[in-house]
Amino acid sequence: MKKKIVLLSVLVLIAVLAMTGCGKGDNSKVFKVGLEAGYAPFNWTQIDASNGAVKIDGSEEYAGGYDVEIAKRIAEGLGKELVIVKTEWDGLIPALTSGKIDAVIAGMSPTADRWKTIDFSINYYKSDLVMVVKKGGKYDNATSIQDFSGAKITAQLNTFHYTVIDQINGVDKQPAMDNFPAMRVALESGIIDGYVSERPEGVSAEAANENFKMVEFTEKFETSDDETAIAVGLRKKSDLLEKINQILAGISEEEQKAIMDEAIKNQPAAN
Repeated sequence: MKKKIVLLSVLVLIAVLAMTGCGKGDNSKVFKVGLEAGYAPFNWTQIDASNGAVKIDGSEEYAGGYDVEIAKRIAEGLGKELVIVKTEWDGLIPALTSGKIDAVIAGMSPTADRWKTIDFSINYYKSDLVMVVKKGGKYDNATSIQDFSGAKITAQLNTFHYTVIDQINGVDKQPAMDNFPAMRVALESGIIDGYVSERPEGVSAEAANENFKMVEFTEKFETSDDETAIAVGLRKKSDLLEKINQILAGISEEEQKAIMDEAIKNQPAAN
């Protein structure tokens, strides 16, 4: 009887281990990417799969944009199925560290503060900072960041975009906002005079609203290379890092520009 019980226990243990192995194998076939789906042209939300958009997990909506195209290339290179997990900006790093997602591909810069919590891939884009203002308004012809002295300026919460506002002498720094759609509404309504962004988003804002203008500077914000770069966020010591770096290294700067130009062209008007 003892032998039978022992044998039965061994068989149950083998079955449990086999089931565990199957679960792990299934998970390894999926690449879960977190992004806002609200930062065009890097990422946005749309109602269908046009222009290569990917269905958002647990939603009837789809995500498109530059980040999505990069995520598709990475997933293909990894031999995994891409799953897009729409996540608020402040929730991206917690979602990554908790294991809810495998990577952040969301126009995120590899700043020193973020490096303390997560790791980053090599860069997959680099861009200059701009200011988005009302076309024909007081700041339409600005060429220096100091031209915004006295202006009501904001940027996205928990980004270096917000901290660089302090470089403008006499600026009327407004509370940071959660996302870019909210800043565009605030600009349209006159609550703010402008918001700090990156050039692709500035181009996107101009394309989405004829009342907006992107101001590029001859006297610019002082930034580090890491702040204006964009990279994939990964958990510390992720075994995906080396392979993702290899995939990204195969995308030339010319290809990056072409993908971004296509994203700007394809973005929905509302974004």
